[in-house]
Amino acid sequence: MADQPDRTQAPGHHHRFRVEGVPERKDSPKPPARMPGGRRFWLVLLALLVANYVIAGLVSNNPSRESVPYSYFRQQVEAGNVSEVTSTGDTIQGTFKKAARPPDTTAKASTRFQTERPAFADDSLLGLLEQQNVVINAHPIETSTPLWEQILLGFGPTLLIVGLFVLIFRRAQRAGVGGGLGGFGRSRAQLYQPDEAAKRVTFDDVAGIDEAEDELVEVVDFLRNPERYTRLGATVPKGVLLTGLPGTGKTLLARAVAGEAGVPFFSISASEFIEAIVGVGASRVRDMFAQAKSAAPAIIFIDELDAIGRARGGSATLGGHDEREQTLNQILTEMDGFSGTEGVIVISSTNRPEVLDQALLRPGRFDRRVTVNPPDQTGRRMILEVHTRGVPLADDVELDALASSTPGMVGADLRNLVNEAALTAARRTHEKVQMADFTDSLERIVLGAERRIVLSREERERTAYHESGHALLGMLHPGADPVRKISIIPRGRALGVTFQSPATDRYGYTADYLRGRLIGALGGRAAEQLVYDDMTTGAESDLEQATRIARQMAGRWGMSERIGPVSVLPGPNDEPTLFPGAGSASERTRELVDEEVRRILEECERAALAQLESHRDQLESLTRALLEHETLDEVDAYRIAGIERAPASDPAPAA
Repeated sequence: MADQPDRTQAPGHHHRFRVEGVPERKDSPKPPARMPGGRRFWLVLLALLVANYVIAGLVSNNPSRESVPYSYFRQQVEAGNVSEVTSTGDTIQGTFKKAARPPDTTAKASTRFQTERPAFADDSLLGLLEQQNVVINAHPIETSTPLWEQILLGFGPTLLIVGLFVLIFRRAQRAGVGGGLGGFGRSRAQLYQPDEAAKRVTFDDVAGIDEAEDELVEVVDFLRNPERYTRLGATVPKGVLLTGLPGTGKTLLARAVAGEAGVPFFSISASEFIEAIVGVGASRVRDMFAQAKSAAPAIIFIDELDAIGRARGGSATLGGHDEREQTLNQILTEMDGFSGTEGVIVISSTNRPEVLDQALLRPGRFDRRVTVNPPDQTGRRMILEVHTRGVPLADDVELDALASSTPGMVGADLRNLVNEAALTAARRTHEKVQMADFTDSLERIVLGAERRIVLSREERERTAYHESGHALLGMLHPGADPVRKISIIPRGRALGVTFQSPATDRYGYTADYLRGRLIGALGGRAAEQLVYDDMTTGAESDLEQATRIARQMAGRWGMSERIGPVSVLPGPNDEPTLFPGAGSASERTRELVDEEVRRILEECERAALAQLESHRDQLESLTRALLEHETLDEVDAYRIAGIERAPASDPAPAA
């Protein structure tokens, strides 16, 4: 393993790296793209304006009116050829029933007319109009279209389109890349500079995953002291793949590497490469690597790599073009193509490494794979210390006890626990976060929020027997997880809960331990059957959990003598399209698995009934205490049951 990097060394060492195919920074930049112009541009613009004006005139919905003499208008009224008129002042507009034109004029025949009534006329026009049943309207007369409106309708659309075109061109020019795709082809990676102290993350902010951290120390040392390796002919891994469950700290670890090395850090999610336009993803990959090479040494972090790195050829593509596969091919070329990428390290994270394309995982691309495992008890203690730095803690808070009662939780879960405890303390107006705030928040996270429903006396009593059955069998079975809390307060979808957690972390499970889990899971149903000689739907989740464990025992873990050491069922992450042989078995073998699952569950149910029947007094004691107090913690539960807690044993060795 390389020595720990010297954090006092200045990061200004970009001149140590040379990238093949990339011009030096002292080269003059490319001349900017020219704005649209020239004779052809202006001719096209003029043609568009003329066409726009002509079309606007053709589609105008306000045709002109024919001017007629007033005497001719009166003749048409008397002849009954006028259907309606509109008048404002001396101006009269109207409509003929039949198209007409005055004689000895150049006007054309039309149904729409306009005339002016002489000021000296005294001919009782209103009476004549009423006599001929002419409709007299009250709305204003129509005027000709104003000049500004003609200009707006005639030239506005074309000018707007040209303006938008120029605006898009200028924005693409400022982006500096993109070609025919404009700004679409530019990388969306966020750049974090080493001098951004507010965003800088170091290994001091990472806790509980020491093994993964040690794997990356060498990468940090290479970026800070490359001569130590290059003089011996060594090269740093081109890619580091971080795998692990969600929330284990993969992204945080990648940022800590960049913070420790003091180099630019380009961060992007794999899904941001994909767009509906074919070729955009590959263009963004090229642009991102070009930026990283120009800033070398640098780190590129691609989160959720499985979004674009899935095995190729798994499904049909439309028209032979698959944007995801083109993006993946471009990443493969950039990481191990003809051009060098010295000084640029790619770090990626994924929760599903089994679905990645094998070309990504070969040497020369992602050379090193680092598994980020959930933290153990000591790691959880360290993570809690990191997340409680800015939280005022009361004197009764014991982080060791919290770490012991949170097995299986990862960094994100523990951070959420600390935040929920702080929120709970704020609601209770505490000056500091107390241990009760942490325990109540843990119950809320693990068991669910309390439901404010009122149970009948009979249902409350049945729930108490059900939970007492779970708890008592958990106390009686040797090696079972200790009972931490029993409650008949409805939480989530359950009317009551029994919380058990191991005293130490477990990495492997024996058949005896799993049978104890099954007996405990069936304890609530067995207690109802023993007391009431009847069963309810309250054991639904218990049966689902027990069936799942029994099926894994028989079909995956070889814990059935009839089936033997054969893996019949596929793993939780196996995909039939990628692993066609995983879990393949004949129909007869699958039927045998079903028979063994039934046998295991029936044996465990009989054992649960027998144990509860022989310890009926303890079952009644726990039930009465639950009905009185509603909730029992670990100490009270064991005391009331009269059972001494067995000392914590070492976890079973991993297989």
